[in-house]
Amino acid sequence: MTLEMQDLARTVLRLAESSRQEVEVYTIKQRSLRVEVTDGEVETLREASQTGVGIRVIDRGRLGMAFTTRLDRESLKDAVQLAAANAQSSAADEFNRLPDPKPVEPMALLDPKLAELPVDVKIDFAKKVESAARGYDPRVTKVRQASYGDGVYEIGIANSRGVDVGYQGGYCATSLMVVAEADGQAETGWTYDFSRSFEGLDPVRVGREAAARAVEMLGAGSLATCRVPLILAPDVAAEFLEILGPALTAEAVQKGKSVFAGKLGEVVGSKELTLIDSGLLPQGIATAPVDDEGVPSQDTTVLEQGVLKTYLYNTYSAAKDGVESTGNGVRPSFRGALTSGTRNFYIPPGKLSQEELMGQVGRGLYVTSVMGMHTANPISGEFSVGAAGLWIENGRPARPVRGIAIAGNLIDLMKRLVAVGSDLRFYGSVGSPSLVVEGITVSGE
Repeated sequence: MTLEMQDLARTVLRLAESSRQEVEVYTIKQRSLRVEVTDGEVETLREASQTGVGIRVIDRGRLGMAFTTRLDRESLKDAVQLAAANAQSSAADEFNRLPDPKPVEPMALLDPKLAELPVDVKIDFAKKVESAARGYDPRVTKVRQASYGDGVYEIGIANSRGVDVGYQGGYCATSLMVVAEADGQAETGWTYDFSRSFEGLDPVRVGREAAARAVEMLGAGSLATCRVPLILAPDVAAEFLEILGPALTAEAVQKGKSVFAGKLGEVVGSKELTLIDSGLLPQGIATAPVDDEGVPSQDTTVLEQGVLKTYLYNTYSAAKDGVESTGNGVRPSFRGALTSGTRNFYIPPGKLSQEELMGQVGRGLYVTSVMGMHTANPISGEFSVGAAGLWIENGRPARPVRGIAIAGNLIDLMKRLVAVGSDLRFYGSVGSPSLVVEGITVSGE
């Protein structure tokens, strides 16, 4: 079956008449909905839809781009001509090229109910999330935001070398931030979840989880500076991975913007650390049959037992290094230039539960949140973040802690990893289980 966007990509490709040029057409049609509820009332209800076409033209190594949201024949032809004209004014680069076609396995990524469910049902979902949080504990006094959102999309990609693919997909997500108060102190709790299907989201679990996170931090105090093992909660570990991921792309390495430059084949982490990037992960939010330039998706083991095995490549960076693309060509949108990035990027789960990890640590800090991760330096690997969490004594949470800081180097942190939990959880396209790292200085009072 040929999809509408795939057919549109073919149509635009036929408008490019010059045999000297390589042409790629990327088309997308998407619809999204977002609901935000506070005190049982709808504060925000926003629906949006858009169809767009992105075009790349390569003329003797010179790359030109253009895009349009107008789908009439003249506008599409003008966009093709503009991309070709832009190529004429760019510098030639021998590594500018388009991928050749390869077999692609179809995927079922769309739950039809996402588009069919009435808006009232989705509003009711957000209200249930809020209600579950308020009902968890009387100390939960405010709900800053209970939200539900979903989106459906269809993508088509065609190029002059024979790539011709199309697919559909959808997702839904919910998030919640609450405030708990006691004895003049207020603490916030936040959580997030997503699924490919509406039935995959549980509003009660999400609401209670956010409330529990706020309540457990009531009475938090600081901590004397110490050097202890840390257990990084899955969402905290995922924030570290969000810094590591871009630094593991060949594009970052080739531009001299990665702490991993020149380290292929070297030990950059402990034997407990394996990192996988997957475009094929079942139910992954970034799962698709191909990347954004039509290269078939694959599973790529980036780090294996601490050894850096490969970088992540799109067609351009692969040509530059003389290797094959790993299917990591990504676009911020149809308007943007194709770059490289992670797909579903994660640490596979270990065998120990969170409770078993705490028992193994005995005395240390369970880090439940960090602040300022965006300031980490992907080139040097240096980071310094504020943190909060639970102090562990005798293998059990003893008291909440905040007003502390953790600083170090990402490579050093990776080498200090001693245990991996079984509780793998994804936050968008990045996932991690709980991680235990040893010998980290926590700066407190």
